[in-house]
This record gives sequence, structure tokens and C-alpha cells, in this order.
Amino acid sequence: MRTNCGRHLPTLVLAVVAALMPWGPVPAVNAAPEARGAGAPRSVTPRGDLALDEKETIQLFERSRDSVVFISTKQAVIDFWSRNVTSVPRGTGSGFVWDDEGHVVTNFHVIRGASEATVKLVDGRSFRASLAGASPEHDIAVLKIGIGLKGSRPVPIGSSADLKVGQRVYAIGNPFGLDWSLTSGIVSALNRSLVEDNGNPLEHLIQTDAAINPGNSGGPLLDSAGRLIGMNTAIYSPSGAAAGVGFAVPIDTLNRVVTELIRNGHYARPAMGIQVDEALNERLEQVMGIEGVFVLGVARGSTADEAGLRAARISREGEITGGDVIVSVDGNKVDSVARLLVRLDDYRAGDTVRLGVKRAGKLIEIPVRLQASTRRRADPGVL
Repeated sequence: MRTNCGRHLPTLVLAVVAALMPWGPVPAVNAAPEARGAGAPRSVTPRGDLALDEKETIQLFERSRDSVVFISTKQAVIDFWSRNVTSVPRGTGSGFVWDDEGHVVTNFHVIRGASEATVKLVDGRSFRASLAGASPEHDIAVLKIGIGLKGSRPVPIGSSADLKVGQRVYAIGNPFGLDWSLTSGIVSALNRSLVEDNGNPLEHLIQTDAAINPGNSGGPLLDSAGRLIGMNTAIYSPSGAAAGVGFAVPIDTLNRVVTELIRNGHYARPAMGIQVDEALNERLEQVMGIEGVFVLGVARGSTADEAGLRAARISREGEITGGDVIVSVDGNKVDSVARLLVRLDDYRAGDTVRLGVKRAGKLIEIPVRLQASTRRRADPGVL
């Protein structure tokens, strides 16, 4: 044991001495003259031209960057003792310029619970924003600043109906407060469904592996032509960081909903005038052995009434008999109230849909013209 320690003693001593020496250049005593300049910066090797795909990505970012905004929110807090109201930072997110009238689109969850929001443009200008309208059911909000967005072009609009899995996509946003960041990936899947933390279902989502982190919410998802094809909304990750599974609201949904939010300040889903009950519907499906939506009421004078839909009869003892069960819309299966809401949301008031209905054990088809909802907020009990 002692022999081995003695054998390694010189090495140990040298290591200790080296550790105690001050850091700095050690002159070479017998170095050749040409080697004495070895500490000079190395010459740069010419890179050559950028690859074509690199040039295209750079051009896409430079064209689109001005259309992306940084959103910061504050929340009003009341001091328990003094009753003074103060504003404290709440969070940050992303958004994009929609038009030349000062409208900015973002996720509803970016501004939910906030008392004020500030929109910062890429040129450094900041504006206090007001809420022009919101649709929590779609996780979409429209902000308005008091002046036109001079110098910030609206994002060119694309289409999500013709997207293909494998297409290259680009996300621009402010992840973790790191403003105007670009990530890229592909369309991983289409028509995905996602349930938010508050239980709100989102449908028809675009799935992408482009890195989407907290702070990217509300930013644009672009195709290789620089067109807006979606709004980055959520990630699927147990850790809360990007894991290659991000989701975006498709532009076709945005175009429909945002237009109505700007015009009316709210979004009214198309309806037909029937009453449903989500919790009761699940129990009825189990008892009756039928997947669909049980019609529990029909509003007099509604388009459902005109089409002849029949409501179930409920006895004093709570027994439900008769009534129609909606099982499809234009041939697309309906197996829950949430699914019926989604199916109807693909249409506009005035459109006619073909309802597949089970009545007295028989499957029939009933055309129903959709009407505009009279409610400012969606009521899952009235369709």
C-alpha cells in the first residue's frame, strides 16, 4: 500500500503545484521565432454561400417577424389592510397582427384573469390593449390597440383544410419571455382533440413537432410560404417543456371566429333550439345502450321545432320515455354532447344539416336549418 502511494507521489506533487500556480500564459523559453505568435487569433475560413433552405428560412422569418407581437399582462391585487389596488405582472405570451385596424389575435388563456394587457411590437413600441372580443370555447381572444399598426403587416392568411402530414411549418413567438424566437418542424398529425385544464374541449387541432414552449401561446404557425395556418395553443408534456408534441388552432377556425369577434364582440355557435344535459346524457347512453345525444326539449318556434324533432317525455318519477336521439350530423358520428357541439361548429347559421336520428328503434334522417344562437356565451345545455 505504501509502495503504491510513494510511486504516485511525484504526480501528486506536480498536480498540487499546478493548482497553486497563477493562471496566465506561460512563455516558451526555447520556442522558435515563428511559434511565438501562436496566441494570435486564428484566421477565419470562408464559409461559402448559405444553403437554399437556410436562405428561405431566414427570408421567411424576416418577412414574418414584424407581424408577431409580445403580450404581457397584469392582474389587479387588493391589499387586505389598506384596500389599495395595485397591478402585478401576471404572465407573457405571443400574438400576431390580424389587420390594419389595430386588432391583434392571441389565445384566450394568455389574457384570462388579467386586468390589463400590453402589446409590444418588434420595433419596440408598446401599447395598452383593450379586449375586442373572446371565445373561451375556441381559446381565441382579439385585442385592440387605439391606433393602426403602422409598420406591422398583417400575417398573410393560408388554409388549414388542405394541410398534409409532413409539411414543414414554422412557429414564431416569445417562449419563456425570449422574444421573437423561431422554431421549425413538420405537421405531425391533423384533426387532433384536446381537453384543456378547465375541461373545455378543443377540436380540429394541428399537431406539430415544432418546439412550442410556455410563452409561445398565441403566436403564429406558418407554412413554408409564410402564410398563417394556425395559432400555437398548447403542448403535451408532463414536465411543461417542449416534448415534440405541440398543438395549434387551425386558421379555418380562426378566420371564422375572429371575424365574428371583431364584428360582434362575441361568438355565437350555430344552434337549432334543443335542450340537452351532458351528465344525464351519459347515464341515458348506459341505460338505453344507445350512443348519441338525447333530445330533452325543443324550443317552440325554433328550427328544430319546424323540422319536427321530438323531445323525450319525463314523468314525475323521473322516468324518460320516447324522444329523438341524434347519432350523426351529415354522416359524421355523434356520440356525446361535446361531439355534437363540435359538429355544429363547422357550420354557420342558415346552413342546413342532415341529422341521423334514432326514433322508436328506427334510424331516420331529418334535415334541420341551423339558426343563430341568441345567447352571448355558449350554453352546453341549449343547442
